[in-house]
Amino acid sequence: MAREYEQVARIAGGQRLDSVSIERAIHDYGRTLVMPPQTAFEQLDAVPVKNARLPRWSVRMNLWTAEEGRSDLSIELTLIEGEGGHIIELDDIHVL
Repeated sequence: MAREYEQVARIAGGQRLDSVSIERAIHDYGRTLVMPPQTAFEQLDAVPVKNARLPRWSVRMNLWTAEEGRSDLSIELTLIEGEGGHIIELDDIHVL
């Protein structure tokens, strides 16, 4: 991946994690992120959030690295069907 932390933070609105926090979490893990295989997207953990004003899901997905393949590092997102489009919130990046 191209270390586009600013772009990721911008897409996610920078609400919970800014670009510095994203970069630090990945740097501290000490591996090189790569794009996961298509099958990884079919295995993500998505749970609908009940009683939300707008439809939303809590999503967790493992990240992949050049050194390990599927890694212990994961991201947690909130996906929201907003009135003006979809909203992505990056909640956390952490080791499972």
